[in-house]
Amino acid sequence: MNLLSLVITAAVVIFLMGIRIVRPTHRGLIERFGKYNRFANPGFNWVFPIVEVIYQINITEQMVDAEPQEIITNDNLNAKVDAQVYFKVKDDEASVKSTQYNVNNYQWQIVNLARTTLRNIIGTLTLKSANSERGKINAELHKTLCEETASWGLEIVRTELKEIDPPKDVQETMNKVVKAENEKIAAIDFATATETAADGQKRAEIKKAEGIKQARILEAEGEAAAIKLVNEAAEHYFVGNAQVLRKLEAVEKSLVNNAKVVIPANTELVNVIGEMAGFLPIKSKEEKK
Repeated sequence: MNLLSLVITAAVVIFLMGIRIVRPTHRGLIERFGKYNRFANPGFNWVFPIVEVIYQINITEQMVDAEPQEIITNDNLNAKVDAQVYFKVKDDEASVKSTQYNVNNYQWQIVNLARTTLRNIIGTLTLKSANSERGKINAELHKTLCEETASWGLEIVRTELKEIDPPKDVQETMNKVVKAENEKIAAIDFATATETAADGQKRAEIKKAEGIKQARILEAEGEAAAIKLVNEAAEHYFVGNAQVLRKLEAVEKSLVNNAKVVIPANTELVNVIGEMAGFLPIKSKEEKK
């Protein structure tokens, strides 16, 4: 009885010691005597203590920094380059096994592979093109990493070019160039706006001049029409005596301007006006007799 109790106790202890819980974010590889034995899925798993060992591998997305490095560009400038690589271990058994048995320390390998690839890519570009073609660099880096890690059981999710910093003196020069370009654009915009305003003012002056011209034409046409009407009236009431009408107008203007008219004694005022207008004088009663 004591032996049975001892056996049962030992069995319980061994069972409890062999319990392994695998989280959903991991997968497990169980080795027996140093040799791969079976795959451990998330949940409850049991290994034989001492005889078997389980290695849990994270299958969630991870990120490694390629670390800043100095790279000589095609135009012989030293650029400080840094990038980040996002990857994850595939969750199938073959892929998890590959990360442990096909490559040693895959994270460190990815960092070094990314650094080497960046040197190869950026070394063929000028500093200006490297800054303007970040998308192209990311695409080439991602493609190379996918090809090189195909047997590692990894999925390269994406790569991000973190920075491409030129030397300080080059950066200052580039800033000056950008500033000059911005000032040039601003000057062109100002000149265009000024020219547009001048054109608008010019058109307004032309419109104003055309309006004055048209007003004068209309005024002249009105005066001409008035003169025509006067002439027609003169011809109607004083047939053949348009000159007489002009004399009357002259008399009217003379009187308006306070002109002095000398009237001889015993002379009718109306006769004097008539004579000035070109009419025969009106005879007095005595003359009629």
